[in-house]
Amino acid sequence: MSVSRGRYKVFLGMAAGVGKTYRMLQEGHADALEGHDVVIGYLEPHGRIDTLAQAADLEVVPRRFVRYRDTVLEELDVAAVIRRSPELCLIDELAHTNAPGSAHAKRYEDIAEVLDAGIDVYSTVNVQHLESLNDQVAELTGTRVRETVPDAVLASADDVVLIDITPNSLIERLIAGKVYPEERVQSALNNFFKIENLSALREVALRQVAEEVEHKRVPTEATGRARDERLVDGGAAQTIGERLLALVTPDPRSQRVVRRAWRSAQRLGAELDVLWVTDEDPTEQQRDQLAALRRLTSVLGAHLLVERGSDIALVTQRVARERGTTYVLMGTPAPRGAVRRLMQPALPFRLIGLLPGVDLRIVADRTQRVTEEL
Repeated sequence: MSVSRGRYKVFLGMAAGVGKTYRMLQEGHADALEGHDVVIGYLEPHGRIDTLAQAADLEVVPRRFVRYRDTVLEELDVAAVIRRSPELCLIDELAHTNAPGSAHAKRYEDIAEVLDAGIDVYSTVNVQHLESLNDQVAELTGTRVRETVPDAVLASADDVVLIDITPNSLIERLIAGKVYPEERVQSALNNFFKIENLSALREVALRQVAEEVEHKRVPTEATGRARDERLVDGGAAQTIGERLLALVTPDPRSQRVVRRAWRSAQRLGAELDVLWVTDEDPTEQQRDQLAALRRLTSVLGAHLLVERGSDIALVTQRVARERGTTYVLMGTPAPRGAVRRLMQPALPFRLIGLLPGVDLRIVADRTQRVTEEL
């Protein structure tokens, strides 16, 4: 007998300390008071007194202990949650990376297993952990987030709840010791928690939720219309649907092009192809970068194509025609000497001539010095 997948609700915030976990616990309590069977699968209260108080009356499923080198780490015990079989399980911090040797590398994969067992899940995440926003957040804040989740994880949620407070209110909470211990407050104020960073992240979070609502609204409206109307619209979509093609090279900067292209594809409701054109076998370093691009495109749900050829423009023209491309994105072209400029037009100009009717976008290189988030 098949089990219906559990419902998934994600509480999204712009940064640590906005109240995601607190709100998750509040809603869990409300469900428990209505007679539902609610447990905490994993909670990360960060020593916040108010958060701990909210969790006091809820059953906690014991954690799984994992020894790694000289440290014992605590992780969500997925098997124990499934054996307990509650109606609702609260699982904090879905972007968390599990200890080496765990059944799943990431907590969002643990959550997927719990959902597949028919258990509803509430979870939390900050907007900067979304894979497609990794470069944008690094540019806005100067900090590159290491732990990311595929955007599809958020898109798969039945409900996304934005926990929104003003940047000034969050800074007041930080200074009052409600976010980090006192010894970390000044460093946070001088770095990630600058007012301009928080304002930018708040805007990104608001936009992300608006896009999620729009993506969920369109199919709902479509299914409410007559079958004949849907069939007509479906045929039109096949005719006029968008398809994006991102041109890359085995270089770390190409990941930014892929992420920006994916965001554009999401807004257009389009498929994304990623193309590398080469006329020689890749070096060891290029193979490493190509492997990184494969991982990224796999996470985002894009299609990586590697094509042989010495003329990038002509190969791109062929692939674009075969794939039905309507929109090409590429990184900023490398500077060219005067002789090369005279002998052959730059790649963007050649593509414009070879692909009439196809839009072309240059993704600006805004690379700046960023720090790894610990």
